[in-house]
Amino acid sequence: MNLKITGLNFDVTEAIKNYVSDKLARISRHADNIISVTITLSVEKAEADVHLAGKDLHVEAIEQDMYAAIDVLMDKLDRAVLKHKEKSGDVRSTVKPEAE
Repeated sequence: MNLKITGLNFDVTEAIKNYVSDKLARISRHADNIISVTITLSVEKAEADVHLAGKDLHVEAIEQDMYAAIDVLMDKLDRAVLKHKEKSGDVRSTVKPEAE
């Protein structure tokens, strides 16, 4: 998985990078088909663009604190990845094999 973290109007510190990486570990447990993740951070807002095999997800969160915004963002991203996984699983399970 490629990870890119960008800060708007501030430098992204190593502590922030580690915090985001630790939070993303939970997401990667639910989806093994993550190709790349781009995180854009500002003082009160966090955005994520996730490129999955066959799907792109965009999630954003606005909170009073950047760390709180990252927490909310990861919760939303986790739900979006699980929802995508369930949908793709449902499609495969409802397809009936053709009669030979």
